[in-house]
Amino acid sequence: MASVALRFRKSGRLSLLGGLLAVGLASAGMTACTAPQGLAPAAAPAAGAWRLSDRSMAAAADKRAVEAALEVMKAGGSAVDAAIAAHAVLGLVEPQSSGLGGGGYMVVYDRKSNTTTVFDGRETAPAAATPDYFTVDGQNLGFVQAILSGKSVGTPGAIALYKAAHEKYGRRPWASNFDAAIKLADEGFIVSPRLAGSLGPRFQSGPLGTNPASAAYFFPNGKALAVGDRRTNPEYAATLRAVGKDGPSAFYSGKIAADIVAAVQSGDIKGSLTLEDLANYRALEKPALCGSYDVYRICSAPPSSSGGVAMNQIMSLYGELTSKSDDFTDETLLRDFVLAQQLGYADRDHYVADPDHVAVPVADLLNPAYIEARANSGFDPGEAPLPGDPGAVLHGKPIVDMWGRDANTAQAGTTHMSFIDFEGNAVSFTATVEGPFGSQRWTNGFLLNNELTDFTRPPTLGGKVVANAPGPGKRPRSSMSPTIVFDASGDVFMVTGSPGGNSIVGYVSKTLVAVLDWGRSAQEAAALPNVIARGQTVRVETSDAKAGPNATGRQWAEMLTQQGFKVQEVSGEVSGLNLIVVRKDHLEGGADPRREGVALEAVR
Repeated sequence: MASVALRFRKSGRLSLLGGLLAVGLASAGMTACTAPQGLAPAAAPAAGAWRLSDRSMAAAADKRAVEAALEVMKAGGSAVDAAIAAHAVLGLVEPQSSGLGGGGYMVVYDRKSNTTTVFDGRETAPAAATPDYFTVDGQNLGFVQAILSGKSVGTPGAIALYKAAHEKYGRRPWASNFDAAIKLADEGFIVSPRLAGSLGPRFQSGPLGTNPASAAYFFPNGKALAVGDRRTNPEYAATLRAVGKDGPSAFYSGKIAADIVAAVQSGDIKGSLTLEDLANYRALEKPALCGSYDVYRICSAPPSSSGGVAMNQIMSLYGELTSKSDDFTDETLLRDFVLAQQLGYADRDHYVADPDHVAVPVADLLNPAYIEARANSGFDPGEAPLPGDPGAVLHGKPIVDMWGRDANTAQAGTTHMSFIDFEGNAVSFTATVEGPFGSQRWTNGFLLNNELTDFTRPPTLGGKVVANAPGPGKRPRSSMSPTIVFDASGDVFMVTGSPGGNSIVGYVSKTLVAVLDWGRSAQEAAALPNVIARGQTVRVETSDAKAGPNATGRQWAEMLTQQGFKVQEVSGEVSGLNLIVVRKDHLEGGADPRREGVALEAVR
């Protein structure tokens, strides 16, 4: 794939944003070259030992997962070992968000080899899937019908992802990474407020509460698990012991695989997943998709993930837009971030899909000439964003009408984890089962995903097939954006990511702008109001359930409204960001105050 450069004109600015932001870092960077996949950082890491080799850090959605990760790293494990241990715990204590029955993307930075690698554990459609997979008796399934059907379940990728990453970067024995989760499953874990609060009436009346096995687990004696209850899960422990002993084959063949297929092929609307689909599943190893912003290098997952394209395009557009201004004010910086989001989302929605099934113009979308043209297209606040046409801009050959227009929705049943180990290696890992509790289909102590509803339904729009239509063995487009940022010397500077369905793109890009440009700490970046600019309406978080009204969010909503944007004030943007920023002499953690996550450090 051809090399592309993300150019910015260097500009310093004072960034206050509603009086709450301090002096920002220089926003628009020096000219730098990057390839869309896999080039080494612009500068090699400093010679000798990692400067913070006396400490490691983990940030995740539950303290028990973070503690498991830190114990693994203190025992000599790598950031990858820590990520496996943490996620195995989250699959037990946070089953509404991710688990063994789902998948994800793991971005791994290995300092010794100076490489950044992505392990793609995205779920895949059955071999029998066709573009009209969600059409039954001539009718397209409604959203609720689709997510509760067997058709929503893709081949889970989590276990295969674990193994692929561990074989390359793990240092602890494979099975030992499951010890903390097995102990919690055997002895029982205390139900958290978030898990208890997720078990509302709609789940008790749905498959989760009517299937005998899952009903007994989540609604014992007809009552939902309550805060403080102790819940054991011997089936989960048995599954992890089997995987620890025999590796992924214990999951993708034999009894567990047969049970997964039986769960998918049950109910009124059965899925097509087979034992062959499970046996044929492979996690993919890919180079990270990286781009430059100021002195920083931003690396995330390539398609079918949105991360690499969306994070780099939004930051590139933001840099191009802000570079045109001589007067940096709160209003102009916020305006340019929102415009960049709207343009980036529109392109992502239209072009990003599984690159093994459709042509995704990654290099063209990140080409500086296209970025400049996109930023200068005359798109103004309040207008409805449409996808651009990099083919027309760069090659005189329009490509925008290759695909039908796509604005598919996605539910927020996802989790994110960030890790840095004692050697300076880093992992950014976003995992999911799609909607809350996935498909609500339960087997062997875990829930199966409803990930295939991330495909666009119906598969054609405007008479044309959309890029993200279902297909045999295809991976649905994901909003997951696990991201690692490198500093001018090539060392890790930031590890970030978030759950949140389609809003993930907005949540993660907020942390990048806040830390890299607005001078915020990791915790301040996580806590800032969320602004989601996908489409014509801009959602601005002006309150949340835990903290109540948000004065900064209200200021931002007023600013954007005055500039002509169509603003919707919202509550409940429960982003779930977990990030780490590497300062000169310490690690700085941030966990979204809207959830139960924590960022903790281990010192040796």
